[in-house]
Amino acid sequence: MSEADGDETDVRRAVVLDYLAHGLSDDGRPQYAKSPAGYAVGIDDFQLYQVAFDEDERLTIGSEVVVEPPAERDVVTECHRVEYDDLSSGAKSELEYVVADLVEEYEERFVDFYNDAQPITLRLHQLNLLPGIGKKLRNSILDERKRKPFESFEELSERVSGLHDPDQILVDRILEELRDDDLKYQTFVGRREQEQNQ
Repeated sequence: MSEADGDETDVRRAVVLDYLAHGLSDDGRPQYAKSPAGYAVGIDDFQLYQVAFDEDERLTIGSEVVVEPPAERDVVTECHRVEYDDLSSGAKSELEYVVADLVEEYEERFVDFYNDAQPITLRLHQLNLLPGIGKKLRNSILDERKRKPFESFEELSERVSGLHDPDQILVDRILEELRDDDLKYQTFVGRREQEQNQ
């Protein structure tokens, strides 16, 4: 799919991980020239962003902001992607909580991952990328979903023996993908871009 085929009105939202009222510490400009800054994580694809905020806005950690496209931004004045290692220590410590909240808030989307996961190669299945899911647990999930699709994390736990905290397993995988950008398979981070490039 080319960029021209993409939806031009595609709005990307992110959750603020850290708000630095006095700007970034490595910004060499004088204090009066710095704008409030911070870090955010994308809601749809968990991309990490460094952002500058409008000086007149006061934001808190957990606020939702528009990062793309620039014309749709209301409190974000600048935005660019960063890697996990670029985050402030405050943003890193908030990341797990924010990712867990997003997995809970968009439960249906993440339960559907268990319903829709497919083989990647003849020997590797998307479910096997999740921490703690081996061949036996994967087969149990596949057998159960053939009978009836899962509708909630609670139902997943009840129907698949040995699958405890299916939501936390996804959180752990998302964090692993964020922390290690050399992973061969990215299932959640940058998902949106991968789909557009296919």
